[in-house]
Amino acid sequence: MIIVIIAGGSGTRLWPLSTPDYPKHLLKINGDKLSLLQHTYERAKKLTDDVYVVSEAGHINHVKEQLKDLDDDNFIVEPARRGTANCIVAALVQIGKRHDPDEPIASIAADHYIRDTSGFVRSFRLAEKVATSERRITLVGVEPDYPATGFGYIQKDGVLSETMLVYNVHSFKEKPDFDVAKAYVKSGNYLWNCSYFVGSVNTFKKNMKAYSPELYKSYEKLAAATAKDYEKTYLSLEDIAIDYALMEKVPDLLVVPASFDWMDLGSFGDLHKAIGGDRQGNHTHGEVEMEEVTNSYVHNEGDKPLAVIGLDNIVVVNTPNGMLVARKDLAQKVGKVSKRINNKEAA
Repeated sequence: MIIVIIAGGSGTRLWPLSTPDYPKHLLKINGDKLSLLQHTYERAKKLTDDVYVVSEAGHINHVKEQLKDLDDDNFIVEPARRGTANCIVAALVQIGKRHDPDEPIASIAADHYIRDTSGFVRSFRLAEKVATSERRITLVGVEPDYPATGFGYIQKDGVLSETMLVYNVHSFKEKPDFDVAKAYVKSGNYLWNCSYFVGSVNTFKKNMKAYSPELYKSYEKLAAATAKDYEKTYLSLEDIAIDYALMEKVPDLLVVPASFDWMDLGSFGDLHKAIGGDRQGNHTHGEVEMEEVTNSYVHNEGDKPLAVIGLDNIVVVNTPNGMLVARKDLAQKVGKVSKRINNKEAA
């Protein structure tokens, strides 16, 4: 098996901890010794020695600094972001030149929070086995434990193998409203779509030719590009996600329910849940003083003390990049606000 780690992202949803110049996957969570990217790399190494990392040019030096033992040839550099579809295509082109085109390739995100490494390995070994024997793209989806409205869903469609718990995929569902998400969870017939999938170069080429001719053209353009014109060729590609460009068009996908814990850390609420808190439900970092505060996330990297009094369910983050004060249940809006701030700074 070959692993491709997608190390992209704009760093907006965890601003000001995360920024466009130093996005979420580069961060160390809760004083951890390793960043999210480094943890992802360590998990990947449990499956294979053949690990590739796709990152855009603006972050590649940070990524290489964090993964010093990875050969230069194993970094795939995007001149600029052109969506996950083109990340995957670029990886397929490079891997196809160096490996057996029938060897299964697993694509995983650099910024997901997973503690159960053994469960992760079991799930991807199963997906590898099925993708190889069936010659079909095989997803790994997460069993939902609450009616999330921030994730897409995979609808299962009958069992391919009861002994291995592998399902056919019926369809993809966009991020639902709360009532629809509740119905999904209650039915037991849906999985969160984490954009984890396994398939060989040949399997992807076959599906792109049949169901996404435009994406296959992108593949051919990058495969034919010389070093001199690679950047211009890549920048000419449409910015599109792999789900829209290919996955939602393929009629015979398979899915393996994940046997590991998973968090996207898409907001400070998620981050607080992952890190945990004290008896009052609070997490603090840095020089912080609090009185009558509950269920809150307070992070101070400033050179002055930070005091919080008489509040519940809040996020306070102070870094050299900026300061955030928000209700924790509205933390999903941080992405929009940080984009506005970044646009002003760029103007």
